[in-house]
Amino acid sequence: MLPLIICTAIGGVLIILSIILLTGRGAFLIAGYNTKSKSEKEEYDVPALCRFMGKILLPLALLIILIGIERLHEFSWFIPAWMIITIGVVTFTIVYANTGNRFKR
Repeated sequence: MLPLIICTAIGGVLIILSIILLTGRGAFLIAGYNTKSKSEKEEYDVPALCRFMGKILLPLALLIILIGIERLHEFSWFIPAWMIITIGVVTFTIVYANTGNRFKR
């Protein structure tokens, strides 16, 4: 029961952060954006970048909650499936965000 509580709490916090990002705010939550100078930050479409990161964070938060549920039922197939989905989402995010200058003005 404890893994479910912990995973739900972490997932809940990530869902709240996702909602903040989906509103187009919360750029300070995006790793790497804070380290840019003010002139570099002005080159980016901040609301679009925030919304994209919010859309990515939401399924990852739900996957974390599912880990807690899985610990109660112990599905043998879930952990490998979870790893494949998580690696796929993270790989997509890295490739999509860093190619095509999608978030530059």
